[in-house]
Amino acid sequence: MSRTSKDTGLARRLSRRNILGVAAGATAATIIGTATAQAAGRDHAQALGKGHGHGPGHGHGHGKGKPVLPPGRLGIQLYSLRDKISTLGFAPVFAELEKYGYDEIELAGYTQGSAGPITLAQLKRLAKDHGLNPIGSHVGYYDDNNPGAYTFAQNLEKVLDDAQALGLKHIGTASGPFRYGSTVDGWKRAADDFNTYGAAARKRGMKFYQHNHAEEFSFATDKPKVRLYDVLLAETDPDLVYLEMDIYWAYCAQFRFSKRADGTNAPLDPLKYVLKHPNRYPLFHVKDGVRDDTTRDGYRMSDVGDGDIDYKAFLSKVTDRTHHGRTYHHWQAEHDNPVDSLAFARKSSEHLHSLRAGRCGD
Repeated sequence: MSRTSKDTGLARRLSRRNILGVAAGATAATIIGTATAQAAGRDHAQALGKGHGHGPGHGHGHGKGKPVLPPGRLGIQLYSLRDKISTLGFAPVFAELEKYGYDEIELAGYTQGSAGPITLAQLKRLAKDHGLNPIGSHVGYYDDNNPGAYTFAQNLEKVLDDAQALGLKHIGTASGPFRYGSTVDGWKRAADDFNTYGAAARKRGMKFYQHNHAEEFSFATDKPKVRLYDVLLAETDPDLVYLEMDIYWAYCAQFRFSKRADGTNAPLDPLKYVLKHPNRYPLFHVKDGVRDDTTRDGYRMSDVGDGDIDYKAFLSKVTDRTHHGRTYHHWQAEHDNPVDSLAFARKSSEHLHSLRAGRCGD
């Protein structure tokens, strides 16, 4: 199916780490197709025709109006689908993602478990055949006890060789910059590492990026008034090191780290980071959560659209208020441990495509 025909059809219908890698046969495709096609068809018909709600705080923004999600920019982090890829392979999973209206994929490894071996060339071709653009990949930052580790620190050139073979425009890590500890100087050293990786990636026409969890927004152990994430921003070259904001973990950090250890206020607004440094954020993880102040992180992870993070407002503000906002940023749906990974992928796409601007206030 061509990209144009796919996008046209979609417009009519819709208003970590280490995963696995590719080549699945017709049997696997049949298994997954028969197992999901009927349910997906029913759910698509319901979602597309009836404008039902999506849980707390998400009953707005559907119907007429400009789509909040820019066309051609919806991806998914394949870590969310690692169970299906490990047993069935990339091919049937990619077929489902194409059917659900995804444009891009973010990789978290290039093998596929029991589904059998696959080459990088086959993986790249398979993605192309299903209209999916491999936009980035997660690789480990370091493993100093293993010189053969597939990480940026131990095997930078191999990591970049593979990324280049796949045609990736971004290559990054979901590892925190804690290699040298949680002091300001430790994070400055990690920033130097990242600048090195970024310079090497740039020579290959790629952007190096780091994906956050909540802890990146904590405070330095030696200077408790200094937020570590601010050290990373200040000490990395903006032309060499980019950031992938995991929006869910950033809001968890807002819950956990809006006060310093001494009780003084330290306001944290994930959106303000993006609006202040829009060019630093080419990629985002769109991950939802139900607010629960009884938990450590303040949220319980959920399928996108079933939680309390206001993605209509977040996407609208980023795309409307940043330079080339609707063409520069890429949005990757993710859930670390979905109950049903394919249902998660389908629901996330439906919800994000259904959001419309102008129906209610931000």
